[in-house]
Amino acid sequence: MLFDFASLPAVDQGKLLRATVTPRPIAWVTTQHADGRTNAAPFSFFNLLCSEPPLLGLGITPRAGEAKDTGNNIRRSGEFVVNLVSHALAERMNATSAEVGPEVDELAANGLGALPSHHVAPPRIGGCPAALECRLHTLLRPGGEALIVIGEVLALHLEDHAVLDAARCHVDTPSMDLVARMHGRGWYARSTDLFEIGRPITQEAPRETP
Repeated sequence: MLFDFASLPAVDQGKLLRATVTPRPIAWVTTQHADGRTNAAPFSFFNLLCSEPPLLGLGITPRAGEAKDTGNNIRRSGEFVVNLVSHALAERMNATSAEVGPEVDELAANGLGALPSHHVAPPRIGGCPAALECRLHTLLRPGGEALIVIGEVLALHLEDHAVLDAARCHVDTPSMDLVARMHGRGWYARSTDLFEIGRPITQEAPRETP
């Protein structure tokens, strides 16, 4: 069946995309208001974009046509932290998606600790297995109050248990027990059902004998 987006309202386009483009990693983003209060919110329109330079992308969809605090804070300060979500923190991550006013500190309200970052002002979320400190690289405005944020990764924090060999940058990814967004409202997946496929070996074409 063909779904032609030219004839579909935006709400239906979003339903189809969220139901099919899965799993989506979750960026639990911390930013700071001008007065220093911390904002935390999860986003699943998120992924890595490039490794040289190290860039990630974050899509921020407006809520009821209004810009979100996360986008406003990134535009103002140019700094944010992407925290990755373990299964143990899934419930509290979900709680920070509640629609509350900018006066609410989502970390304090949900019993989450704040850890200092190395390069940026926004804190990391305590207990997250990984956190990426980012500086705004490019800001795109595709329409209305929607934003596409491209961030340069300045530093990566990993919990000690997730590091197999620091000198060789080997990470025990399964030990982080990360969760991702799936289809529909409220559905998530764990990264526990894994399988491996070896990368194909390219065979060089035989050279002609002169």
